[in-house]
Amino acid sequence: MKSILFSFLFLACFALNAQVKKEIFESFKLQEKRDVSYYIPEDYSEEKKYPLILVLDAEYLFDQVVANSKFYSKFHGMPESIIVGVHQKENDIRYDDCSFDEANGLPTEKGKLFFEFIGQELIPFVESNYKTAPFKMFVGYDITANFGNFYLFKETSLFNSYVSISPMLAPEMETRIPTRLGAMEQKIFYHLIVEGEKSKSTAQITAMNSGIKALESEYLHYHFDKYEGADHISIATYGIGKAFDDVFGMFKPISRKEYKEKILKSEEPVFKYLEEKYATIEDFFGFKKTTDLNDIMAIYAGCRKKEDSDSLKPLSDLCKKEFPKTMLGFYFEAEYYEQIGEPKKALRTFEKAFGMEEIDFLTKEMALEKMDALKADFGY
Repeated sequence: MKSILFSFLFLACFALNAQVKKEIFESFKLQEKRDVSYYIPEDYSEEKKYPLILVLDAEYLFDQVVANSKFYSKFHGMPESIIVGVHQKENDIRYDDCSFDEANGLPTEKGKLFFEFIGQELIPFVESNYKTAPFKMFVGYDITANFGNFYLFKETSLFNSYVSISPMLAPEMETRIPTRLGAMEQKIFYHLIVEGEKSKSTAQITAMNSGIKALESEYLHYHFDKYEGADHISIATYGIGKAFDDVFGMFKPISRKEYKEKILKSEEPVFKYLEEKYATIEDFFGFKKTTDLNDIMAIYAGCRKKEDSDSLKPLSDLCKKEFPKTMLGFYFEAEYYEQIGEPKKALRTFEKAFGMEEIDFLTKEMALEKMDALKADFGY
């Protein structure tokens, strides 16, 4: 019989178009069956890649993470994500799963097995069945938040982003985590969310926060949010949206503030800002983002405002690729030829734009007006 490392048992076929599905996962590592919930975006496509978000304490956090992910991906630029939640409420199994030795702060034997279940069974299963991006996020609360930190100590962190909500820190974590984060040469987002009410871990968390803040690392993106009105229970409902906003902020369309402060005030070519923005997204998250029309228009406005004709040509090339059926590419190219003193090329290119689909503010009338003006000026 062919040997296998682990096997999986599903109660029902997992339909790709399902929003949320709760299934039984049979773990070889744990030698037990576990309830796991999955959220797959409604318009899931094999042509795209999706960040993977792992949520412990799924009974408390999974629905919140799904709701925030759906809202932010629809309205605020966050990429659609696959979300996996491990249920741990029954029989308080969360304390067994995430237990640590009180003397040395390391996982107990059961904790080690749960560590392997996540890293060697559950995540590989999702990755083998869905188009996942390299970017992975961990979300935990209390003792499960502390457990996520153990993945930082692998040679390469399994997760790229950690959302740690009011962690019940194991011994020495207040020094181990800053030391580890300071030594890593891997981009890590670390988001610490705490309540104003004092707890047994307050002193440790305060020391850890101070240690992380003192770090000078180009690889670390650290955020600390303290909600004074929250207690240890209510804090579980705070901050997830803010964490998404911080981690996925670069996915947002270019804002008015960004346009005024970063594009108009820059000495670099306008198009370079767009290039670097999307290159950074690909570098951080491991997949290319389709260029937003909003960002195209922001760069076009910047070209006009700063009289940067050189940026119009690469912008037109990008638009031909990203919006091939529309006027964008040829219209911008025609303006480029017009501005560098090539009226014949400009006229021919405006004619091409005239034959394409209208988009945003660009209309056939505008192209026709440009053509008529060129003919009148140069007697064509």
